[in-house]
Amino acid sequence: MDRDSQLELYGIVADRLKEAHAKVRALQVPEGVRMALSRKLLIITAAAKHDLADAARRLERLMRDLDEGRLPDGD
Repeated sequence: MDRDSQLELYGIVADRLKEAHAKVRALQVPEGVRMALSRKLLIITAAAKHDLADAARRLERLMRDLDEGRLPDGD
């Protein structure tokens, strides 16, 4: 991946992470579910520092799950 495309992907992932955080905050779910989703977002953020493409895939999967109503257990 060349430098320009990597910078572009960083911008896309950053924007999507902001969107994901806002979506999680707006959900009317038990606190345990919100915490599980927040942990997933933190893991994706950490992954972006080491493997941006993998983090982008994980984030897209999480956003798709949220859009389709698939939420983690809040245990």
